[in-house]
Amino acid sequence: MRLNIPNILSLIRLFLIPVFVIAFYLPYSWSPFAAAVVFWVAGVTDWLDGMLARKLKQTSRFGAFIDPVADKVLVATALILITEHFHSFWITVPAVTMIAREIIISALREWMAEIGKRASVAVSWVGKVKTMTQMLALFALIWRYDDWMIWLGYVAIYIATVLTYWSMGQYLIAAKSDLLSADNQ
Repeated sequence: MRLNIPNILSLIRLFLIPVFVIAFYLPYSWSPFAAAVVFWVAGVTDWLDGMLARKLKQTSRFGAFIDPVADKVLVATALILITEHFHSFWITVPAVTMIAREIIISALREWMAEIGKRASVAVSWVGKVKTMTQMLALFALIWRYDDWMIWLGYVAIYIATVLTYWSMGQYLIAAKSDLLSADNQ
């Protein structure tokens, strides 16, 4: 495997996760801002690696594996951190919902690939809007500059939660006939 720019960006995103966690827990007044900046930089690498992979024609099997892994680990880490910080039902329920959806859809995509129908569960526009809204919510709830930002984070995380259910429903409906078909195994 030869490393290319998109794969290096994905690896940087993975490297930034422990930096993000450390920044989140630093005992300084500026640590929420620092953690939010690290999270934002990691999020930008997600957008940038995909764009560069397509533009530079540098897609690879390793990239197809590491990019979603880095994304899911980053988001799950952020959800766990805000859940622990806020210690609130109102944050825990969306966080658990989003993490569960990622596990369910990852398993569904893997299974659909095994049966040769991966294209049936390709990323939809709802999933992309969900991701953007989720990242905005996480950024606001990580930084938590003031009450308005926290409320923006709460609103955004609930919009993302609705979109999480919507996109999960789309994927499950697309795979319904394969999931429910009788087989002789």
